Amino acid sequence: MEQEISINLPIESHEVPKLRELVGWDGRHADYPMLFERCNYWAGLRETQGELIAFGYVAGMGLQHGYMEDIMVHPQFQKQGIGQALVKKLLQEAERISLEIVTLTFDSKHTSFYTESGFTLCSGGLWRRQD
Repeated sequence: MEQEISINLPIESHEVPKLRELVGWDGRHADYPMLFERCNYWAGLRETQGELIAFGYVAGMGLQHGYMEDIMVHPQFQKQGIGQALVKKLLQEAERISLEIVTLTFDSKHTSFYTESGFTLCSGGLWRRQD
């Protein structure tokens, strides 16, 4: 991939929901562009024709701790190292802005991806609103 992953890459409101749907997630159209205003920073990558093919972000108070979320790579570009490069870029930015801790949750099938990307496994919990 010739292009480089960029921090706070300019992204149109419809692009991330489209990518979310391509990877099999709910588009969450209502989250954009508000997410860009509320997260600490994001990273993205476009393919040579300009389509957004990778995205992820870190949210939090921006003091000591951040939470990494929505790490996604377009299905046609998976298994090429883009995901790990995306996580690495997000963690480099965390270091640059002096975050000391970055956490995330992930499906257990992605354990090796995140441990190879520098994360240590730990226990945690999850709360979901009951509809």
